[in-house]
Amino acid sequence: MQLNSEALVTALNLEPHVEGGYYRRTYQADQQPLVETIGGPRYTMSSIYYLLTTDSPIGQFHLNRSDIMHYYHLGDAIEYSLIFPDGTLKTVVMGSDVLAGECLQLHVPGGIWKASRLMKGSTGFGLISEAVTPEFHFADMEMGDRKKLSEEFPEHEGLIEQLTRD
Repeated sequence: MQLNSEALVTALNLEPHVEGGYYRRTYQADQQPLVETIGGPRYTMSSIYYLLTTDSPIGQFHLNRSDIMHYYHLGDAIEYSLIFPDGTLKTVVMGSDVLAGECLQLHVPGGIWKASRLMKGSTGFGLISEAVTPEFHFADMEMGDRKKLSEEFPEHEGLIEQLTRD
């Protein structure tokens, strides 16, 4: 069987993610004491698979309260756009070509606007994992509103338009 995005979605039992792409939670630290956060009690860590495909190539701008470590696995490279609270934009490419500057790991602190997009390549998919601490919880995530983000970061309006929904 050829490795393609449909095979990965099936093999890894992934489902559509609200920000785009596909995911499945693979771990939560439920054998550890919960930690108190502004959003309530959370596990100390959780982990997911996250897949972008040619059919769903964009992870829309969103903000998480928790820190996230991203780990590149396979497929085409994925470009991350990070907007910091002061408006600084950082672009990072995760992929296997480390000699060309692609990263195998990426840390995104909580409170940073983040979007991702699949770069053109030969496989039509990009697979990563994310470790989130404290655990990922949908209540701790804010989806980017195009109008609001463009008003807050007018210097990135074009990018925001590409990586948000209406």
